[in-house]
Amino acid sequence: MNKIGTSTHVKSTIKSEEFHIKKKFGQNFLVDQNILSKIVSIPSLTKETLVIEIGPGMGSLTEHLMAKSKFVLAYEIDTDLIPILNNVFEGMNLLVKNKDFLKTNIDKDIEELNVTYDKVVVVANLPYYITTPIIMKIIEESSKVKEMVLMMQLEVARRFTSKPSTKDYNSLSIAIQYKTNANIAMKVPRSVFIPAPNVDSAIVKLVVKDELEVFPENEELFYKVVRGAFTQRRKTLINNLLSSLNIPKTFAIEMLEELGYNPQTRAESLSVNDFIRISDYLNHKEA
Repeated sequence: MNKIGTSTHVKSTIKSEEFHIKKKFGQNFLVDQNILSKIVSIPSLTKETLVIEIGPGMGSLTEHLMAKSKFVLAYEIDTDLIPILNNVFEGMNLLVKNKDFLKTNIDKDIEELNVTYDKVVVVANLPYYITTPIIMKIIEESSKVKEMVLMMQLEVARRFTSKPSTKDYNSLSIAIQYKTNANIAMKVPRSVFIPAPNVDSAIVKLVVKDELEVFPENEELFYKVVRGAFTQRRKTLINNLLSSLNIPKTFAIEMLEELGYNPQTRAESLSVNDFIRISDYLNHKEA
């Protein structure tokens, strides 16, 4: 498929003087070919799919993605990796941008490619420390991305996919599940990375909902209510709302009782739709 055997190339390049791993970018390179093959089988890729890859590193996953899709747009923040990627994949269905993904305009970059496609899928081995900002950026800013298959810390994956009244359920669970259907597709041991991280990982598949069956009247207020409700997990919902939203206690009690919630309930027992009802109630009162 290309000039090199990716697994051998990645391992030798990492160990040579050609490239030094940079902790500041959270670099952990996946080199297990079996795992890589499994990852690219999770998204629904065809020869008409445009793939966005965040942090291609040495290109081990990139190679598999190019083989199954029409085109790959990759974002790599590490300048030292750009010539390696461009040399290995020269003339192939890949464009590498030396940009910080968090500072880019996703949909504008897609349009500038001038590539026809049936859908856009993001596939990435994400640095653990910026997993949440990247996912939220895609969800909030892009109208083109329809699916994400992302490697992340197992603990974070559990939060994103957890259900109400479980220990991992929190504000992130609600924010992610509000706009996507998320599930853990597979777990990945730390031993398949160079260097090996201190924790195990998981692949999470997130499918962006085409239409929201229920959505808040004021999305900004919805997110504010969700964040505020989980400010201190041990506190009741009403106490967290009082401190985060600065509303009178009598009003908060009246609101919850009118909506049918026990004022002593805790945030982790409520669903996405419950928080939409609460934010809509507040939105009406503020209007």
